[in-house]
Amino acid sequence: MKTKVERPDWDTYFMDIARVVARRGNCSRRQVAALVVKEGRIISTGYNGTPRGIRNCCDGGCRRCASDAPSGTDLGDCICAHAEENAIVQAAYHGIAVSGAKLYCTLNPCLTCARMIINAGIKEVVYEDEYCFDRQTKALLKEAGVACRRFRRGT
Repeated sequence: MKTKVERPDWDTYFMDIARVVARRGNCSRRQVAALVVKEGRIISTGYNGTPRGIRNCCDGGCRRCASDAPSGTDLGDCICAHAEENAIVQAAYHGIAVSGAKLYCTLNPCLTCARMIINAGIKEVVYEDEYCFDRQTKALLKEAGVACRRFRRGT
């Protein structure tokens, strides 16, 4: 008799992959990842950290992250790119259209990333953890018609 194989649903599958991608993040403060998925296929990934060719944040490349600035402060001094930004830019760098895609993120998008998501034509955001997910960001995504939902792992 065959044993039934336990397969993850699609959201769990993509979020599990995002967690692995986050491990590549070079930000010394937080590791975050994003996947752009279109028609059930991963077309781009991104993690947070310093721009291409710049010394990694975890190696002292970002003075703000290396400082003792409290979480959420002096963000204008941070040179790290967000995971969502990197996933969208990575697709553009390789000439891959993201319009109509879904974005899986280990952390909810910030206002700046929400604007990029909208302008890139991404239609849905699925995020796992929340960090300062303010009303303005949620309202902007909603007004733009971008579906946004929190992924919750089964127990």
